[in-house]
Amino acid sequence: MVKSRHIPVLLNEILEVLQVSAGGVYVDCTVDGGGHAEAILEKTAPSGVVVGLDMDPLMIERSSERLAGFGERIKLVHTNFADLKEALNSVGIEQVDGIMADLGISSNQLDYRERGFSFMQAGPIDMRMNTTLEETALDVIANRDENELANIIYRYGEEKFSRRISRELKKWLAENKLVTTKDLAEAVGRAIPRKMHPKRINPATKTFQALRIAVNKELESIEQMLPQALEVLKPGGRLAIMSYHSLEDRIVRSEFKDWEKDCICPPKLPICVCDKVREAKILTRKPILPTEAEIENNPRARSAKLRVVEKTS
Repeated sequence: MVKSRHIPVLLNEILEVLQVSAGGVYVDCTVDGGGHAEAILEKTAPSGVVVGLDMDPLMIERSSERLAGFGERIKLVHTNFADLKEALNSVGIEQVDGIMADLGISSNQLDYRERGFSFMQAGPIDMRMNTTLEETALDVIANRDENELANIIYRYGEEKFSRRISRELKKWLAENKLVTTKDLAEAVGRAIPRKMHPKRINPATKTFQALRIAVNKELESIEQMLPQALEVLKPGGRLAIMSYHSLEDRIVRSEFKDWEKDCICPPKLPICVCDKVREAKILTRKPILPTEAEIENNPRARSAKLRVVEKTS
């Protein structure tokens, strides 16, 4: 087993914006290796509680080992955060003081080549965060027609060469050449004109992101989680979301803005008839970003954006 190298991103900032305090009840929607949860548990001693969710059973196992010393104060649930309310009900909690979610791929998952997340190692073309899911990334490539596959790569990867990539992947699949993640990366690289290869990242990066998002229904899960998070927060409670690419950040930013509005009537109406009330206050007009020192210590933090709201009603 590969030893965990989980380094929690923006840890001090998370503790500050959530106003973590003794006796509080908090949710870590993506408990991963347990880094954020551990810090919150320490700060909420002696009676505070953290509910840790993760769709990856390996991450639940990892965090269980790391957090065992906190006893009943840590409650781990193997689930997608799209089922946040159900998860809280399962441990007898209705409302919480704060919620955090560190979105995207985990460095722990990248470490396991058999999970198929990385183009740096030859592993199966899998990419399931929850290993009980039926469809793998290879299944997505095989089961979608060329046009559907291109749309997935374009929408979730924002890849302008999506049609060329889709055509090449289908060709490699038909020739039984698409076996490992190395094969996948090579096929994508060949589909993109050499002179158009990005300088700082592997040319397959966007395609890997797109397939991973499709397999795990990541964007749909965020959309389902956010309204549940607002509902279970106590008035004055805070929600902190860390995103790593524009698709995630766009959803979070849009939802937060909608919560802050106190009227959604058409501008031409002389009076408000919608009865919309302000549900939350945005605390981060611009996202909180990692410092250069943190990026140097933890390169994964480079693209992190932290946005925070406080429930008002």
